[in-house]
Amino acid sequence: MELRPRHRQPFSGFTEEEIEKMENELKQSGEQDFDQHVCKKLAGVFSHSKGRAGKSIVKWTEVQTWLQNRQKCCLSKYNSAESNRKLPDVTEECALKEENQRFHMPEGKKVPDLSDLQFEARSSVDGAWYDVDTFTSHRFLESGEPEVLVRYVGFGPEEDEWINVRKSVRERSVALENKECIKVRVGDSALCFQEGKDNARYVEARILEIQKKFHDIRGCRCLFVIQYDHDNTRVRIQNSRISTH
Repeated sequence: MELRPRHRQPFSGFTEEEIEKMENELKQSGEQDFDQHVCKKLAGVFSHSKGRAGKSIVKWTEVQTWLQNRQKCCLSKYNSAESNRKLPDVTEECALKEENQRFHMPEGKKVPDLSDLQFEARSSVDGAWYDVDTFTSHRFLESGEPEVLVRYVGFGPEEDEWINVRKSVRERSVALENKECIKVRVGDSALCFQEGKDNARYVEARILEIQKKFHDIRGCRCLFVIQYDHDNTRVRIQNSRISTH
C-alpha cells in the first residue's frame, strides 16, 4: 500500500524564546486542556515575532502538540499507576476480540500472534487516515477513554498526535488487487484516495454504484461511483484508489 502523503510545509522547530513562552503558559494553565483559542493566539504571536524572520510560520496544531507532549511528561509522575498500563490493553485486546469474532478457533489452538499487525489512525487535523509508524505513548482521560500518541509513517515527532483509540485507530486497510473488485458491494464503506488542489489523502467514502467492466492486460477496468463522507462529493474512481477495512 502506498504511503499516504500529507502535504504540509516543513516545520523548522521552535526558538528558545518561543519554548520559554510555552513553558510559562504550561505553568499557568496547570492540568487543563489547551484549546484552539490558546494555541492559535500563541502561534500568531510566534509567527509575527522578529525571531521567526526567515523561518516558516507556526501552525496552532504544532503549538498544541508541543504543549500536550510537555504536559504529558509532567502528568506522567502523578498518574504513574495509569501510565504503567500497557498499550496492548487497549489495542491488542480489541484486535483479539475482533479476530475471535471473525474466526472460530478450534479447541487446543492458540490465538494468532498480533505483534505484526499494522495500524492506521485518523488525524484530527484533516480527518484523513494515515499509516501508523509507532505508538510512542498512551494515556487515559478522566472519562476513561484511552488515547495513544501516534507517529505517522514518514513524519517526525513534530507531527505526532494524541488519538482516541476506540474511535480513530484500527487495523491498517488493504488496497484492492485487480481481481478483488468482487469483494466490494454497493453500500459498503471504504477508504478512498482523494486528490485535491492542495492535498492528497485517504478518507472514508460510501460505494454508491459499481459499473462492471471486462478486465484486460492492464487489470481491472471496473468503475466505482463513491461519495466522500466529509463533503458528500461524488466521483467515479477505479479500484486502485480503494482500500477496504
